[in-house]
Amino acid sequence: MEITFPLVANAVIAGLLLGGFYAAVSVGVAISFGMLDVVNIAHPAFIILGAYIAYTLNAWLGIDPIVGALVVSPLFFLLGAGVYRIYHLAFESRGRGALPGLAFFFGILFITEVVLILIFGVDYRMVKTSYSELSLHAGSIDFAFRLIVPFIVSVAMVVALHLYLKHTFFGRAVLAVAQDPLALRLMGVNPVRVREVAFALSIATAGIAGAFLIVIQPVQPSIGREYIGLVFAVCVLGGLGSVYGTLVGALILGLAETFTATFFGPSWSPAVSFGLLLLALAFKPTGLFGR
Repeated sequence: MEITFPLVANAVIAGLLLGGFYAAVSVGVAISFGMLDVVNIAHPAFIILGAYIAYTLNAWLGIDPIVGALVVSPLFFLLGAGVYRIYHLAFESRGRGALPGLAFFFGILFITEVVLILIFGVDYRMVKTSYSELSLHAGSIDFAFRLIVPFIVSVAMVVALHLYLKHTFFGRAVLAVAQDPLALRLMGVNPVRVREVAFALSIATAGIAGAFLIVIQPVQPSIGREYIGLVFAVCVLGGLGSVYGTLVGALILGLAETFTATFFGPSWSPAVSFGLLLLALAFKPTGLFGR
């Protein structure tokens, strides 16, 4: 294959736009896994659930998927709070190890998938928005709006979350809750409540990311499995517990996958996230911005 400037430029643009979406998909895991030490392997299931809710609102009411996801995000927040309460009562409060909790989240993953199959079937579903077929052209470089719009909203959400967690008392409490819960109690803060709200926030971001997903590509219930390795790879690469690092790691992964698909073929792309994960664990276990 001849390497030309338009080919490389389009790969860079597509990689950055895809990376912005990956940041939205992974930022919830950066909170639950990186800050709370909760291995929420079911995070992609909530993303797919968000995608199907966005699809339903679009099909029945004609609401833009991203707008619909923002409207129903409080429901995902409440869902996340409920899931964490069950997890805490069944596992954390009893001092059980991580393995039973991991099985709990695997159960949620597969139950969600089965319920979606029973309701929607196994066919791919997609949405049509006013910008789905639009694109910008700058010479031989193309900018697809179905990638631009999710990218803009994704980056805005991640940056806002980063600023909120960095510059508010609650954000500092979240950072401290996994390190020294006793100190938080001495300050009059309930660590369990902090963890519950933070976990709920991570699930709310997953619901919004689901709308980005269905804008970018068609979905079906089992597609969430493809994102399990990806979200943890992004978090480890960027640095556990770093929202800003998650954004940087996602952009790197998006570029790596796009260049791999462009020059070596799409079939090699799924191996990129696991390859980068292994390299990060081998040479910089704390990630690019890990503490």
